[in-house]
Amino acid sequence: MIRRIDLRGRADAALEYQSAVPRADFDVDAATHVVRPICDDVRDRGVAAITEYSRKFDGVEQDGVAVPASALHDALANLAPEIRAGLEESIRRLRATCEAELEPDVVTDVAPGAQVTHKMLPMQRVGLYVPGGLAPLVSSVIMNVVPAQVAGVTSIALSSSPQKDFDGLPHPTILAACALLGVDEVYAVGGAQAIAMFAHGAGPCRRVDMVTGPGNIYVVSAKRLLKGVVGIDSEAGPTEIAILADGTADPAFVAADLISQAEHDPLAAAVLVTASDQLASDVDAELDKQVSVTRHVERIRTSLSGKQSGIVMVDDLEQGLDVVNAYAAEHLEIQTVDASTWASRVVNAGAIFVGSYAPVSLGDYCAGSNHVLPTAGCACHSSGLSVRAFRKAVHIVDYTREALTEVADHVVTLAEAEDLPGHGAAVRVRFGAGDQS
Repeated sequence: MIRRIDLRGRADAALEYQSAVPRADFDVDAATHVVRPICDDVRDRGVAAITEYSRKFDGVEQDGVAVPASALHDALANLAPEIRAGLEESIRRLRATCEAELEPDVVTDVAPGAQVTHKMLPMQRVGLYVPGGLAPLVSSVIMNVVPAQVAGVTSIALSSSPQKDFDGLPHPTILAACALLGVDEVYAVGGAQAIAMFAHGAGPCRRVDMVTGPGNIYVVSAKRLLKGVVGIDSEAGPTEIAILADGTADPAFVAADLISQAEHDPLAAAVLVTASDQLASDVDAELDKQVSVTRHVERIRTSLSGKQSGIVMVDDLEQGLDVVNAYAAEHLEIQTVDASTWASRVVNAGAIFVGSYAPVSLGDYCAGSNHVLPTAGCACHSSGLSVRAFRKAVHIVDYTREALTEVADHVVTLAEAEDLPGHGAAVRVRFGAGDQS
């Protein structure tokens, strides 16, 4: 079901390790030709265009795109108590870690009377996207909303695909989570048209400053296309898990964790990196046993048999560590002896799960971490969604006359060095010498 990739006896550079463990085909640029006219149409025609795309892509008829308050109220009232309890605990834990991330202002006195303050300010308005395709990702409501709220964002809009089975509204569990979090501006819009609605504004939805949240290739393509018109968090592709494991790992645990991500999407990547032939064989056997009794057998088999998945054989954990650092997985599990020490040496991963009792699915729901993470190797330069994503830094410069006097000659000299005499004159004029020649 899952192929083997043998890297034993090779001491490849990181770049070669990257190519040795391929990812699924996910050509964002190729989707642009589909997405561009949709985004332009939403910009030009607004809600009229959106409802046409809802009819075409989602098979629903809409009179409007805003979800009524009554639907949010009813969804929460009808939410199963055990699901509500799970959502509330997930919210509590994520809120705790988000509050710990808040950065205080940093005030630096660079000289007497010369002060620079590094101040963090929240975005004023954000648009949060929650996928509703193969699975209603209610957890993504929490992962988007909670850090935005903790960051201090005052205007939050959320959108999710209209569902034919629910009278053209988003999935009721998604609506219930919005109500639970106090988000009352919710739209039944999916795909690229949702990103365009946020970026340009349409009907009742005012344009936002930033869009966050995962989605399919058309959502990702729209985010790339509209970046600059609106801020974005990342270009998240298909989900992926890598597991670095030795012979002490439980093959049933490893197999279950690979399956847990494979069930997201036929393009999801599931990668085991190990030096243990016995573990590799045992995981193979466990996959055969466990996949056959799962609910989404076809989806999982497609993922596990795809070129993006595999069991990577290495000489030892040192080589395995090099491989997972080169791969830069969205989710990385460490199931080894002394897992914490190996985890401390990881430099590229969206999130790291340490030991046999920290599966990725814990992070998807209730770990207190965020599950909106960089994919496709982007963990080498990007971070997961957090409070910081919803805040921006500004420097506040506060100088007295005496403090400016101390540095005035340096400013004038450097301005002349750049042939920008007006810059120097803006300082000199304050002391009665404004000649710009």
